[in-house]
Parts: sequence; structure tokens; C-alpha cells
Amino acid sequence: MRSFNMTLFKARLPDFLQLMRFDKPIGTLLLLWPTLWALWLAAGGPPSTKNLIIFVLGVVLMRAAGCVINDFADRKVDRHVERTQHRPIPSGAVSAKEALILFGLLCFSAFILVLFTNALTIKLAFVAVALAACYPFMKRFTHLPQVVLGAAFAWSIPMAFAAETEKLPTTLWALYAAVVLWTVAYDTFYAMVDREDDLKIGVKSTAILFGDMDIVITSSLQILVLVALAMTGANFDRGLWFYLSLLVVAALFLYQQYLIRDRNTEGCFKAFLNNNYVGAIIFIGLAMDYQLGSH
Repeated sequence: MRSFNMTLFKARLPDFLQLMRFDKPIGTLLLLWPTLWALWLAAGGPPSTKNLIIFVLGVVLMRAAGCVINDFADRKVDRHVERTQHRPIPSGAVSAKEALILFGLLCFSAFILVLFTNALTIKLAFVAVALAACYPFMKRFTHLPQVVLGAAFAWSIPMAFAAETEKLPTTLWALYAAVVLWTVAYDTFYAMVDREDDLKIGVKSTAILFGDMDIVITSSLQILVLVALAMTGANFDRGLWFYLSLLVVAALFLYQQYLIRDRNTEGCFKAFLNNNYVGAIIFIGLAMDYQLGSH
């Protein structure tokens, strides 16, 4: 009996890993980079080892939880979209009940990590779970689910400041706004890939809302991201390396706009993926700024 259960577990493990998107780390990275920015800014350099471990593991767990609840919410819709019909839930490999149990376990594990921080961070964690849980259902009611996703992805920023400093300085909110705007921009690129399918099945997104203005609006959002990041640099007295990183990011944003110029699905998806480099470049700029003391 024990051998049978182990065999069954091994056979089904790939389905659960796929449900948590462990085969596609881009979402984890896009959530991780702003978390690292916030930790470094809050600590004025490298954060405590404890908080670094807690937040990196928390990012992995909460991104996985977000993917699970997203697929649960989309389980009926995904059957009608060629790109998603083979996901574990619509294909029948994982049941809806199993997905909910997994979501609960992932959130509980992340919450256990937060218990090693402080009272303010624990309070903020409840908001994080609420945002992660409600985002997947927003696409049924509003054309702005990307804004809710941005709010969820950026919530690690006040949590990082709370964990490192036990307070929420007003200076953090420019960074929070930058991440929300950045998320709306890159997730609109992602939504542009699915726009035709979403129109057929009635799913809402910023790509549909923006319509022919998608390129103008996403480029405007990216300009606002740079402004908010520059404000963040001023708020935290950052120096040369940080501002150089913003110049590189501006070039990456221009490249992304080039990729989506024809609105073809391949170009839009490449533009979405390119944002991993945006996050990495800003982190490198911040880390070097603190390490080399360039101001």
C-alpha cells in the first residue's frame, strides 16, 4: 500500500508542479525583483539574512499560490482557449478541490514564514493573501484586473519595509506606485497575446480596454514608471549606479515597444518576458549603489 501511494505521488507530482508554474519561473522573478528592491532600500543596503530568506521563500510560495487560485478561477474558461486547455485543472489531471487545498497549504506555509517577522508585517500579510485570492476573479467584473495584479505584486514592498524597520515611511509609496504601473504595462503585453481568445469568451483585460491605444498607453505607463523610480531614488538619496540602471531600463522599455509594434503574439510575449531584465537591472543598480557608495 505504501509503495502504491509513493508511486501515485511521483506520478502526479508533475501535474501539481505545473499547476504552481514551477516550470515557468518568469512570474516568480517578476515578483522577486521588487521585493529585493524594497528590502535593500528599507535596510539601506543588504537586509538581514533572516528577512532575505523569509521573503525569497515567501515570493516562491505566494506566486505558486496565485497561480493555483488563478487556474481554479479560470478552470471553465481555460477549456476554451488553445493555450490553456491542457493545464492540470481543465485537463482533469488535478481536481478543483485539490487545487483549493493546495492553495490553502501554500498560503499557510507563507504565513508561517511571516510569523518570524513582527506584528506589523503579519497584519500586512492578510492583505497580501486577500489581493492574491481576489485577483483571478477580477477579469469577470472589470477591464482592469492588471491593476489588481499590480497591487498584489507590489504589496511585498510595504511588507519588506515593515519587516526591516517596523514602520511604513511615506517614501515607500512612490516605489509601490512604480511597481503597480510597471505590472499593468507588462501584463498588458501578456494580455495582448490572448486578446482575441479573451474577446470570444468574454474575459476582460486592459489589452481589450485600451484597444488601438494599447501602444500609446503602455508607453505612457512606462514613462510614469521611470518617473516614479526616479522619485524613489531621490527619496532614498540614491546615486550614480541607480540612475544609470534607470537609463538602461529606459532602453529596455524602448525595445519592448519595438517588439509590440505590430501587435503580433510572439512579439508581445517577448516584450512581457523582457521585463525580467528590467527588474534585474534595477536591483543590480541598487546593490552597486549601496556597495560602492556612489553619491
